[in-house]
Amino acid sequence: MKKFVVLDVSSILYRAFFALPPFKTKDNKPTGGLYGFLSILLKIIREIKPDCILATFDRPEPTFRHKIEVEYKANRPEAPNDLVLQIGYVKEIFQALNIPYLEKSGFEADDIIGFLISKITDKKLGQVIIVTGDSDTFQLLKEGVSVYLLRKGVKDIQIYDINKFKEDYGGIEPEQLVDVKSLAGEPTDNIKGIEGIGNKTAIKLIKEYSSVEKLIENANLLPDNLKEKIIKNKDLILKNKELIKLKKDIEGINFDIENCFFSLPSPDSVQNIFSKFEFKTLFERYKKIQQEQSKRTLF
Repeated sequence: MKKFVVLDVSSILYRAFFALPPFKTKDNKPTGGLYGFLSILLKIIREIKPDCILATFDRPEPTFRHKIEVEYKANRPEAPNDLVLQIGYVKEIFQALNIPYLEKSGFEADDIIGFLISKITDKKLGQVIIVTGDSDTFQLLKEGVSVYLLRKGVKDIQIYDINKFKEDYGGIEPEQLVDVKSLAGEPTDNIKGIEGIGNKTAIKLIKEYSSVEKLIENANLLPDNLKEKIIKNKDLILKNKELIKLKKDIEGINFDIENCFFSLPSPDSVQNIFSKFEFKTLFERYKKIQQEQSKRTLF
């Protein structure tokens, strides 16, 4: 079965940037985040041995979510300039390694990941591993789709499949995470939940009513204190769901996913890009992995 790795680059790079020292090259290029990101990428290539790698980026422009709620993600500080520069450096690395990357104005990387997964799974092309630092992608979990979640820094990785998700989230289905967060909120995205309803209560309600729409429809069956909260905040709850749910039907992304194939280029062809960022140790690691993959292909 073909293995697809889909990278949430913005999320991974952000974590690497703040986890590692602010390395710089002799000519003052910031490379700490890039070093961490490339370390993770090589680890993924070595351990997973993907047949296809796809990368996704957030764009700096407002998204369709900002049209729904102007305060969406308004609590996040502006990205440091050294981090912004390294986004461009990552793209240079992808070009050297022949890894396609996708981005689209008005959408987030998570939306593009959802779009790609729907294409891969609808056509039954293979297994998908999402690599990210963002648990929002848990809503995409299903048979054949797993998440490699970076938690603290760049070394603490937790692998989630459907069973692990259910174990950690009280038995709800992955797609119901949207409904839970619609009630409890998502502080990292500045999405306000319903006062007095935390994750535990939200999970209990969604397990009983299956969705926020059915919860609102049956609000009269709830205890008075909850009934009042749900009825009073029904518009907010439904707006939250629009903000949290990933949008998979994106027009204008044209990529031949059926013929996607990844193979590490020869060390000679990528030596210049590693030298540019003064990654001697990483280049040695790259050569070792490339040799391992070449032997596997031959035999």
